[in-house]
Amino acid sequence: MDSIRETATTEIKLQDTAKTRFEPEETTEAKVESEETTERNIEPEEIVKAEVETEEHKPTIQLALKFTPGDLTAYKVTKENERGIIWGGPLTSKPEGFTGGHSGNRIELTFTRQIQSVDDEGNAVAVITIKGLKYSVKTRDNIVLDFDSSREKDRNELLGKLIGRSYTIEITPWGQVTKVIDVSSARAAVEDSASANTRAARLLSAEVIKDQHSIPALPAAEKNQLHTGENWSDIKTFSFGPMGSKTYERIYELKEIKDTDGRRIAIIEMSVIPSSEKAEELHKEQVIGIFSQMFDNPVETYTGRLKLDLTAGEVEQYFEEFRSEWVAVDLMGPSEEGKEPDTLRMSATRLYRIERID
Repeated sequence: MDSIRETATTEIKLQDTAKTRFEPEETTEAKVESEETTERNIEPEEIVKAEVETEEHKPTIQLALKFTPGDLTAYKVTKENERGIIWGGPLTSKPEGFTGGHSGNRIELTFTRQIQSVDDEGNAVAVITIKGLKYSVKTRDNIVLDFDSSREKDRNELLGKLIGRSYTIEITPWGQVTKVIDVSSARAAVEDSASANTRAARLLSAEVIKDQHSIPALPAAEKNQLHTGENWSDIKTFSFGPMGSKTYERIYELKEIKDTDGRRIAIIEMSVIPSSEKAEELHKEQVIGIFSQMFDNPVETYTGRLKLDLTAGEVEQYFEEFRSEWVAVDLMGPSEEGKEPDTLRMSATRLYRIERID
């Protein structure tokens, strides 16, 4: 029981010293070459040969964005980052001063993307104009910020000054934002306030802008000619503070091509497996992650899906959602029959979603 109480007390100190921020997680992504999914069956030679020939003659699809100068498209991006800690034992044994609950932030950004120019390699210079913004922050279930630009009273607040402001980026057909070209207009709208700027400026940082306009599910340029059943992958690392870090290999598979209302829609499903690619680097973080050794192995779900409009060369919808829960139980527990042992539950949620709305 003492170990559970000490763990909860440690978490209180960590929460008291942590700042609630809207920033991208420390992530590392690396493209891995596309691999063709094949089935290994023992069959007559003639059947195997026929299947190989059929596979070779499958039509390939280019999974890429298309840009034309002047094109205007509207999108909404939603990002959520939440962490929770809940005491599950008897109230009589809860550490003094312990306050559980959920802390984190959520942002919904509505914007238009107008293509300004396209180079010979298909890379586009795009002007992003902010049309709407919702931004909420909570600490241990207490709302500390609730901004919504659709409310008239919120338009006069600092974040309201971002509505109608623009910035310029460079984006590749493979969904990577390679450059943040100009953010001066948007930054000028909020730079006159000393308090700016903490939240507003972070929303306009190059790192956050690249993160919210990139589409990681698209394959790299040299591997974008695919047919249904093929897959490709990349690497992503999540950092969970005192719970350490974990690396995953995200595997994307082109599941099917649908014809809908005169458009061809590609459906890409994402699955994940733990990756040891960064094991050596993550080993250095074990001093931080030692806190996690007090907990059982986490229960995790990590899913994603991309719907790509091949006709227009636009993302219809893409999402990734990660959820994890750790549980620490005092196995010695209270000796009295019928009383539950001390337990501590910690959770983490990461969400990214982009959808076309015009």
